[in-house]
Amino acid sequence: MFPKTCKGCDALLLYNEVIICAECRHKLPLTQHHLIKNNSTFKKFYGIIPTEFCSAMLYFHKDGIVQNLIHNLKYKNCQEIGTLLGDWYSHEIKHVEELKDVTDIIPVPLHKKRFKERGYNQITTFCQSLAENLQVKFNEELLHRNSYSKTQTKKNKTERNNISNAIFEISHCYTEEKKHFLLVDDVITSGATLEACAKTLLKIPNSKISIITIAYSDS
Repeated sequence: MFPKTCKGCDALLLYNEVIICAECRHKLPLTQHHLIKNNSTFKKFYGIIPTEFCSAMLYFHKDGIVQNLIHNLKYKNCQEIGTLLGDWYSHEIKHVEELKDVTDIIPVPLHKKRFKERGYNQITTFCQSLAENLQVKFNEELLHRNSYSKTQTKKNKTERNNISNAIFEISHCYTEEKKHFLLVDDVITSGATLEACAKTLLKIPNSKISIITIAYSDS
């Protein structure tokens, strides 16, 4: 009954367009980080945590297409956006040598109260698509968030940087070692949340970390 509209610009979709119109797809600001070793995402963590590979798929600009996509994914339950982008990006990174030995794809977790409020983790479908296409385990049971706080988008840069490592914990039943975790989030800004998650995962003996996000933002 309702016409389907583009999740990037709200224009009506043509009969052969799905989720994002052809014009928005053409305008999506791809970072090409996966082709650049010392890219902006990698530099966020350089000297702070050891990473095997870091990349973001898209640049995030205020009031831009990517912001609209993330907003629809995060707050309007348009989880098919994550599937589309995950399918797209997995084909871009499937030949990245540093990711050949990834064992588990780990989504940045929501606190159970936040999950109950929203009903889903906005990064799940993106992770599931990566896992399916890269033939890697999607593991949402390992990492848990034990502290509830207001959404990151409402915090200033200083508040985001003050995230404590104690916010996250590893499932007590997890005893495996020698894992290469691909940690995934929607948008990287200060990198504080991903840093805290990575430091928690690195407590597992002989583990390695790589990081991928849907978008990269300097704000």
